Amino acid sequence: MESNLENIDFKMAAEEERKLRHDVMAHVHTFAHCCPNAAAIIHLGATSCYVGDNTDLIVLRDGFDILLPKLARVISRLADFAQKHADLPTLGFTHYQPAQLTTVGKRCCLWLQDLCMDLRNLERAQKELRFRGVKGTTGTQASFLQLFEGDHSKVEELDRLVTEMAGFKQTYLVTGQTYSRKVDIDSLAVLSSLGATVHKICTDIRLLANLKEMEEPFEKDQIGSSAMPYKRNPMRSERCCSLARHLMVLLMDPLQTAAVQWFERTLDDSANRRICLAESFLTADIILSTLQNITEGLVIYPKVIERHIRHELPFMATENIIMAMVKAGENRQDCHERIRVLSQQAAAVVKQEGGDNDLISRIQDDAYFSPIHGQLEALLNPISFVGCAPQQVTRFLVQEVRPLLVHYASQMELKVELEL
Repeated sequence: MESNLENIDFKMAAEEERKLRHDVMAHVHTFAHCCPNAAAIIHLGATSCYVGDNTDLIVLRDGFDILLPKLARVISRLADFAQKHADLPTLGFTHYQPAQLTTVGKRCCLWLQDLCMDLRNLERAQKELRFRGVKGTTGTQASFLQLFEGDHSKVEELDRLVTEMAGFKQTYLVTGQTYSRKVDIDSLAVLSSLGATVHKICTDIRLLANLKEMEEPFEKDQIGSSAMPYKRNPMRSERCCSLARHLMVLLMDPLQTAAVQWFERTLDDSANRRICLAESFLTADIILSTLQNITEGLVIYPKVIERHIRHELPFMATENIIMAMVKAGENRQDCHERIRVLSQQAAAVVKQEGGDNDLISRIQDDAYFSPIHGQLEALLNPISFVGCAPQQVTRFLVQEVRPLLVHYASQMELKVELEL
C-alpha cells in the first residue's frame, strides 16, 4: 500500500464511480487493484467520511495557509501607503457630504483596521480547526474497538497517531458520521467578513476615482470604455466588489447545511459543500490577488484634493475665525452674525451661480474683520484642521499593524501580475 500511494489510476476510478455511484468506494476498488494483497483490509472499519471529512479539514487548513500571506501583503502595501500620506489633508465625508478634514493616511487606516481584524479572524479560524480522526460510521468508534478486541487505549492511540500524521494537534472528541458542519460556518464566516471589508475598501476607491482624488492602477494601453475613449473606469475595484458580493452570500450555504443535518448525518450536505467550500477559498484568493495589485499601484492627486478642500474649508474655518476675532476684542455674537450673512452670500454663489466659494474674499473685503486679516492664511492652513490624524496613523501602524506582519515577513516581497 505504501509503495502505491502515488499510483492512482484516475481513469479506472472514474469508471468505477460511474458503475458504483460512490466516490470513495470507487477509489477503494482502484487502490485494491493496485495492491491486490491488501485488498481485503483496505478501508477496514472506516466510513466514507473518514476519508472525505478528514481531507476537507486538511484542505481548509491549507487553504488558510494560502490566503493568510496574501492578506498580510495587502495590509503591508496599505500600511506603507498610509505612512507615506499620514499628514496629507483631505476632505472627510459623512453621509457622503463634506465633513471635517482628515488625512489620506488616516482614511487608509480605517481600511487597515478592518483588514487586520480579518487577518486575526482567519488565523483564529485556522488555529481552531481540529481533525475528525478515526471515529467510525456514527462517531462511536465501535468498528475500531472491535478490531482491537475491546482495547480502548489502542482505539485512542490510533486516533492520536492518524491525527498527528495529518499535522493536527487536536481531534474533535465528539462527532457523528461527520464533523460538525458548524466548523464550515466558522471557516466561511471569516471569509465572508473579509468580503465585506474588501467591498467597502473598493467602493471607497471607486468613489474617490469619481472625485478624481485617487485611482487604481491604469495601464498605458488600457481602454476604459469602448464608446468613451476618455474614461478611466476602476475595473479592478469593480471586480473586487463583484466577487466580494459572491463571497459574502456563500456563507448562507453552510448555515443552512448545519441547520438541516439530521441526527448523525444526512447526505444533502455533500454536493453543496463541494461547491461552497471550494468557491469561498478560490473567490477569496482572487480577490486578495486583485486587491494586492490595486494597493501596489494606488495613485493620488494632491492638487485635486487641495482644490476640493479649498472649496469647503472656508465654511469649516468660520469657528476659528470667530475665536480669533474674540481674541482681538470683538463680540462673539456680532461676529457670528456677520459671518452667517457672508456665508449665505458665498453659498448662493456656489449653488446658484456655479462659482467658487468666495467667503474668504468677502471677509478680506469687510473692514469689520480687519483685526485678523493678517491671520487668515494661518487660520486656513488645512493641516490645522486634521486634529491628531497624523499621530493616530503613526501610533496605529507601530502598535497594531506592523506586529501582525512579523510572522509573514519572509513572504512580503511577492508581487502580483494580473492576467485577464
